[in-house]
Amino acid sequence: RSVYDDQPNAHQKFMEKLDACIRNHDREIEKMCNFHHQGFVDAITELLKVRADAEKLKVQVTDTNRRLQDAGKEVIAQTEEIIRCRVQQRNITTVVEKLQLCLPVLEMYSKLKEQMNVKRYYSALKTMEQLENLYLPRVSQYRFCQIMMENLPKLREEIKEISMSDLKDFLESIRKHSDRIGETAMKQAQQQKTFSTALQKQNNVNYGRNTHLGRSRVLESKNEITLKRTFEDDDEHEEEVLTAQDLVDFSPVYRCLHIYSVLGDGEIFENYYRKQRRKQARLVLQPQSSMHETVEGYRRYFSQIVGFFVVEDHILHVTQGLVTRTYTDELWNMALSKIIAVLRTHSSYCSDPDLVLELKNLIVIFADTLQGYGFPVNRLFDLLFEIRDQYNETLLKKWSGLFRDIFEADNYSPIPVANEEEYRIVISKFPFQDPELDKQSFPKKLPMSQSVPQIYMQVKEFIYASLKFSESLHR
Repeated sequence: RSVYDDQPNAHQKFMEKLDACIRNHDREIEKMCNFHHQGFVDAITELLKVRADAEKLKVQVTDTNRRLQDAGKEVIAQTEEIIRCRVQQRNITTVVEKLQLCLPVLEMYSKLKEQMNVKRYYSALKTMEQLENLYLPRVSQYRFCQIMMENLPKLREEIKEISMSDLKDFLESIRKHSDRIGETAMKQAQQQKTFSTALQKQNNVNYGRNTHLGRSRVLESKNEITLKRTFEDDDEHEEEVLTAQDLVDFSPVYRCLHIYSVLGDGEIFENYYRKQRRKQARLVLQPQSSMHETVEGYRRYFSQIVGFFVVEDHILHVTQGLVTRTYTDELWNMALSKIIAVLRTHSSYCSDPDLVLELKNLIVIFADTLQGYGFPVNRLFDLLFEIRDQYNETLLKKWSGLFRDIFEADNYSPIPVANEEEYRIVISKFPFQDPELDKQSFPKKLPMSQSVPQIYMQVKEFIYASLKFSESLHR
């Protein structure tokens, strides 16, 4: 401090004191070093030993580290493999979960394709509905589901086109088979009518309505009826009774109706079906120009019409709404007007009474058949009365010619009979009775010419032919 205070000789004194202090410290250090020298030497010696051990330890540590690194590489590789496997396992678990969602969709789509291949289109539509409403919404984020969703409308249109094609084939088929269907229906109606007539006769016999007949006549009638029914039963066993459903496969109509109903286009299908059937009705009602020439022409014409309406009646009873009673009645009224006009025209061309009589029988069977299916046929029987007048005129023309031929061939002289046999032959043709003539001996002459028994027989034939038309003529 005196140095800093700038006292005289202060610096020198300070230096002297500092040197003295240094010498004191050096002596203390020397003492201390002397005191610790052996320890220092021992420490250095120990340090040198430690250094050697440290070198060995370093070598060992390096070797251990190397071996540890070598061993760790395999562990690291296995650890990385475990990590990779764990990632794969997690991915697989995720994939399995997603597949569990997707598999039902794929199975349903596969089922849909199979149903399409085997033409189970109605079931295919139900499968599509399940796919859209239940399965696809669960996995809508996947691309394949979007593709499926895009394909479903196309499949629906394909089903509609295929079902419509099947319907067109069906319409063509029933157009070709309508005459066979009608022929079968008319045959069954005729058999039923014959059976009913025989049964009614048997009931009349059983209740004694024909008591004026002799017992032998009754027994004979019973035997005839029994034999007739036996023959009919045999025929029924030999020939299986066929229906419209046996002759035509109606499944395309049912399938197409169900498909369009499911797709919400039921009304479109109904309109199309009715339109096509009306066109077919017009074709069926159009007769051939030569129909009036043979009975087969009329039979085919009636068979086609009956077949058409038998099919419509079947469709009416097995479907709901496709064909209604109002529709069939309207169609029948249109057809009936056309049928009556056609029969009036073509029957007027008939000059053969036998053909007119066969036409009448066909009309009766035709009317009875359709009446059995619930169609009104009173106008047809009104037409038969018109045809009866025409038939009688045809008979008059035919028999007037026969009478003319008989009169022209007659010699207008009494009929000579030489013996009893010739007499009986003449009497069998004409019931002539004359007691005075019977007393005369043979040979003798009858008071009539050959034309009398001939005219008598032809008059009987005319009456029988005229009455024959009135058989089964009822309203």
